[in-house]
Amino acid sequence: MVRKLFIAFTMVFVISLTFVTNPNSSMAQVKGEVPGNTLGLKSDADLWRYIRTGNAGSTQMKDQLSAVMIQSEGDNWRAIRNGPVTLYGGLGLLAIIGVLFAFYMYRGKIKVDAGLSGQTILRFAAIDRFAHWLMAGSFVLLALTGLNLLYGKHVLLPIFGPEIFTAITIGGKYIHNYLAFAFMLGLALAFVLWVRHNIPNKVDWEWLKMGGGIFKAGVHPPAKKFNAGQKMIFWITMIGGLSVSMSGIALMFPFQTTMFADTFALLNVIGLGLPTDLTLLQEQQYNQVWHGIVSLGLMIMIIAHIYIGSVGMEGALDAMNSGEVDKNWAKEHHGLWAKEVEEESKSKPEPAE
Repeated sequence: MVRKLFIAFTMVFVISLTFVTNPNSSMAQVKGEVPGNTLGLKSDADLWRYIRTGNAGSTQMKDQLSAVMIQSEGDNWRAIRNGPVTLYGGLGLLAIIGVLFAFYMYRGKIKVDAGLSGQTILRFAAIDRFAHWLMAGSFVLLALTGLNLLYGKHVLLPIFGPEIFTAITIGGKYIHNYLAFAFMLGLALAFVLWVRHNIPNKVDWEWLKMGGGIFKAGVHPPAKKFNAGQKMIFWITMIGGLSVSMSGIALMFPFQTTMFADTFALLNVIGLGLPTDLTLLQEQQYNQVWHGIVSLGLMIMIIAHIYIGSVGMEGALDAMNSGEVDKNWAKEHHGLWAKEVEEESKSKPEPAE
């Protein structure tokens, strides 16, 4: 499973690299540019500017939106989506992979200093592992199908051609839409199961001051079942996952919500002056851009999480595979939790013979 996840995120790296080396391929039309690069007369330019800024004319149709020849916000959305979101998202994916590679060259695989004892203790029950892999597996597929929508026309289309690329993209769209609900279920289960272990406390500050013990061998900061780094990942995943789920639902069922107008109205209480008179189409554009930004941010974080939970640390993967971890691993990385488990086992009465 880990090898498949590693391969999947390697694909993310290749896709991002292809785009970043050719960023101009997806840039939108420059704002205000006349199609065809024609100059025209001054009156033509004035007319185009009037239309281009979204001014409404007159129409006999019942739908008054038809009086707007150009919905100018759409071009602004396209420029943001194909410009900074795509570019900086790709750079972010490249950056985290580069940082992790450099860290591995510096630190290597973090070993258990005392060596594996051969004795194990239960870290995660079956329900915990089910929630984790449901959320993780669905997220990887959501990430790959989402990246195809953002970068696929620059990477896969030239390789496979329009027919195969169309089939991949349509299939990916259905996978993306339906697996979203599996991700939401896994997210909800993980929250219920682990929230009590992820409340910040003063021990977390000690862990952070010692850099989590990952930069130098022999350094083992105190930690309970979840250390400060895991707690940050938990809360970012929960908040980011909820946000991306809400924007995703709004995209699957378009023109039914006013999430951004309502959110902007709340934020305007502190004087931000954000627009609240958004059309339903503008709501969708905000949803799409926000969905992409948050998703890319989660991908960057999850790549780091996959690294430290697999090739980056000895014994870490056992926690989510078998649920059992080596006692020495537990003592070095989650010493306070290991002590609690040991004391609980001693307090249990011996079974009658």
